[in-house]
Amino acid sequence: MSPKETKSSPSRLADLAGLAFWLLLTFGVAAFGSQFEPGDWYLTLTRPSWNPPGWVFGPVWGLLYLSMSIAAWLVWRRRSQKPVALPLGFYLTQLLLNGMWSWLFFGERLIGTALLDLVLIVLFVAITTRLFMKTHKTAGLLLVPYLLWVSFAAVLNFQIWRLN
Repeated sequence: MSPKETKSSPSRLADLAGLAFWLLLTFGVAAFGSQFEPGDWYLTLTRPSWNPPGWVFGPVWGLLYLSMSIAAWLVWRRRSQKPVALPLGFYLTQLLLNGMWSWLFFGERLIGTALLDLVLIVLFVAITTRLFMKTHKTAGLLLVPYLLWVSFAAVLNFQIWRLN
């Protein structure tokens, strides 16, 4: 084994462990949120005609959580070259807010409070996206679809709140 291979192996292992961490953390929040399903209560709500069908949410969120995890990992990998505490702190905050939304909306049926949570999510994701862009451009770009989706979700949540 060459010196280069020996030296890169721990780094490669750390990279894989870091990726696993961000995947587990992000999908852990997804698992928490998935405990609170729409159920019959949600079906009784008046919803706008442009409300996506229920089957759309699972695949979309799966892809978004995957891209979010990779984005956080890419920023985390820059920790020896750039300060990453602030961008990752914003990432963790928006992730916490994200996990709270399902509990507020579906679990507690607090449509208005869930809307306020979504407004905060949009704000924190926008800031996180900007901070990620400064740290690792690809990481920032990976968050753009998420920012667009939560912005759409905020408008949808607002309409459901207004209609009910």
